[in-house]
Amino acid sequence: MITIRPGQERGHVQLSWLDSHHTFSFGSYYDPRHVHFRELRVINEDIIKAGTGFGTHGHQDMEIITYVMSGELTHRDSIGNQAAITAGELQRMTAGTGIQHSEYNLSSDQAVHLLQIWIFPEQQGLEPGYEQKQFSVTEREGKWQLLASRDSREGSLLIHQDVDLLATRLSSGETINYSLLPNRFAWLQVTEGKLTINGHSVEAGDGLAVSQESELVLQAVTDTEVLLFDLA
Repeated sequence: MITIRPGQERGHVQLSWLDSHHTFSFGSYYDPRHVHFRELRVINEDIIKAGTGFGTHGHQDMEIITYVMSGELTHRDSIGNQAAITAGELQRMTAGTGIQHSEYNLSSDQAVHLLQIWIFPEQQGLEPGYEQKQFSVTEREGKWQLLASRDSREGSLLIHQDVDLLATRLSSGETINYSLLPNRFAWLQVTEGKLTINGHSVEAGDGLAVSQESELVLQAVTDTEVLLFDLA
């Protein structure tokens, strides 16, 4: 079964400095039909204007992944990390027992476009942690590239949950398959372009909840990028 979450129906918050679309209920946006999918709690697509950002705030008992699609985001946290996250990079922050951080776009003229992803950890009270890595886009062209996993295999980021996060980039007309093991679920988030997934037409901003499917067939209509969460 595949259920499409149209990007145009996501929650939307428009501020003077932030344009944010919420796949799941978040902050002032609440929809009881869209609170989470399995252990996937948040997918926010944020555009942060130049010279602005999120001031210091706290998180607890959550795995937080930031994927910068364009621009540069400056991160500071209470466990001593300070870093610039550039386009193509992923950051994983384990909030665990508690962490404070800020996220700013220090550019004078360029917006930052990113996805912020929250996943419930398999255990509460973990020690806060931080990890950041640049992934080569060419390594996902026409194939699946593992970005995060429970065992950090293949050089992926470590995430404290039974989930694999993968990405692929397809050229127009290109096809790729993905096999799901029995009793596994998937969420696909289209970050760029248009494609069909098992015959369903989707485009950037759309999400798809997948259950009771053994095989996914993705065929690009335009050049496209897709993130896939393989979930317990």
